[in-house]
Amino acid sequence: MSFLVGSGLTRYGRHEGRNSLDLMTEAATGALADAGLARQDIDGVLCGYSTTMPHLMLATVFAEHFGLHPRYEQCVQMGGATGLGLVMLAHHLVRSGAARRILVVAGENRMTGQSRDSVVQVLAQVGHPVYEVPLGASIPAYYGLVASRYMHAFGNSERDFAALAVLMRQHALRHEGAQFRTPITEEEVLASRPIATPLKLLDCCATADGACAVVVSAEPAGANAVRVLGAAQHHNAQHISAMDDLTELGAGACTARAMQSAGRKLADVEYAGIYDSFTITLTMLLEEIGLAPRGRAGQWAREGRFGREGAVPLNLHGGLLSYGHCGVAGAMAHLAEAHLQLTGRAGERQAPRAGLALLHADGGVLSSHVSVLLEKA
Repeated sequence: MSFLVGSGLTRYGRHEGRNSLDLMTEAATGALADAGLARQDIDGVLCGYSTTMPHLMLATVFAEHFGLHPRYEQCVQMGGATGLGLVMLAHHLVRSGAARRILVVAGENRMTGQSRDSVVQVLAQVGHPVYEVPLGASIPAYYGLVASRYMHAFGNSERDFAALAVLMRQHALRHEGAQFRTPITEEEVLASRPIATPLKLLDCCATADGACAVVVSAEPAGANAVRVLGAAQHHNAQHISAMDDLTELGAGACTARAMQSAGRKLADVEYAGIYDSFTITLTMLLEEIGLAPRGRAGQWAREGRFGREGAVPLNLHGGLLSYGHCGVAGAMAHLAEAHLQLTGRAGERQAPRAGLALLHADGGVLSSHVSVLLEKA
């Protein structure tokens, strides 16, 4: 067993004049303060990649910048699943004794540190270099294709997707650090500019600057410790053109193995932090994991099942769709919110029941999956 003992999160949005290291430093400082630890207490550093600072040894660069001399450090690249993958790695490392207190940190000035065209070009490279990229596809295009296939298979509608975008925005209204805090309606989502049919502008997360950090420890240090009960991964083919089935992606199997490792059942989950780069991403993950029936995630969102007082409160900070997406740290914001929920410190966002949290993220185009279970200590 390991413990998540502290978390630090910047606001997401525009941070003029600040680079990846600046943002990571702010988040790491907050995580250490939250854990009641000093820099010299940290003996491990795990770092996510940054597209605006693509150094081959970013973990070493950050450790130098932040004044750390760890006995273990590593930088990991798993796309959007990286943040939870880092926590899973930290969990195993502290259990093995390779390190005792590990700082997990990621951040990026993706909004101000590169042009829009550069962001599109970099992210499009997750596609197959022969069969996909030369055809001009972008990340939204890949997900648009997946959304069309999923609608055909399970009867989801564009309005169902819109209901999830509205829900994430409703949740972001209660978080002062969210990038988007203007209410939206399903009609506004449906009327927003087409990006990749059937996905509209408000079905897609936006680029942001920001950072997040957590501390994973072998002991429940400080007043804000939660248990890391279990974790699992599942990896498909990297490219959608190589996938056998676009409706069974491994998210359900991944979560089931994480549950098994923790000795818990899906029915025990009282809070969920689920990756939501697009409304179709959130739809597919919720339904494959089993948090909603096939074809009904949007309807269940509309009925309040994923609200603060619903059966399974979901992404109460606003998720990637409204809190913001700054690369690896995007999904880590889900983790920081779960930490606050489990320790009863989420203020007006606080869910009435939050004892066991399920977090799930995917990387690439739904190709790599990581599930993590946290429990109130």
